[in-house]
Amino acid sequence: MREINNDSIALVNEKALIIRESIIKMLGESGSGHTGGSLSAADIMACLYFWELNIDPKDPKAAGRDRFVLSKGHAAPVLYATLAEKGFFPDEYLSRLRKLGSPLQGHPDMNKLSGVEASTGSLGQGISWSVGMALAEKMDKTGYRVYALLGDGELQEGMVWEAVMAAGHYHLDNLVAIVDNNSLQIDGRVEKVMGVQPIADKFKAFNWEVLSIDGHNVEQIMAALEKARSIKNRPTVIVAKTLKGKGCSFMEDKAEWHGVAPKKDEVERALAELHATH
Repeated sequence: MREINNDSIALVNEKALIIRESIIKMLGESGSGHTGGSLSAADIMACLYFWELNIDPKDPKAAGRDRFVLSKGHAAPVLYATLAEKGFFPDEYLSRLRKLGSPLQGHPDMNKLSGVEASTGSLGQGISWSVGMALAEKMDKTGYRVYALLGDGELQEGMVWEAVMAAGHYHLDNLVAIVDNNSLQIDGRVEKVMGVQPIADKFKAFNWEVLSIDGHNVEQIMAALEKARSIKNRPTVIVAKTLKGKGCSFMEDKAEWHGVAPKKDEVERALAELHATH
């Protein structure tokens, strides 16, 4: 499904809403987890899984499947909500987030859950893993593409830039990195903790194509993903400006919601606000 039209945009927007509702419910049930950065990435994930990626839940290990790596692994709830909605596992699993023995751990575990391509959580490792996957495809020529989602605070990690340098050096045009640029991390505003700007100029210096978009406008996300397919001889980064806690007014742009789960009354308030957007 490649055409960007009113129907495809409406479908992705609906999926993004479902993903956000699932995030709130599962975090409320678990009582712990990362809320803000999961909500900020919901539109990006909806575009990837319900428009862009060549994947099949019925054949999750197909050789030619596209690979997605959640480099910001602490945002596992957005990945779990998306995989459940895509049909990789039953929705009932979501109520077991962070429970003892559950495959839905605090960070994604590729050995426990179908659809998870890489065990992530240590920041910087996911994009490094993605570069390796993209290099493997260039050798095997199986035709898949690799997508990695990073946080802007994650860009403070030195190994991110080693991976970025390698991807540019090896002309990995089958690799797309997406930066969830919500400007906040657990300790506060990224610019105050350890500034990472100018993000676009840094990627350009390492021979990447740079696309800057509104990370909550699904039409822009879809168009950027489409544009990335046409780029040859270099990888693409989509710098997506987002809002931490997007969709829940009392969470939006607040660092304190980085790693805090909503309480029962906050779950009800959040779901009411999300339902009002239907």
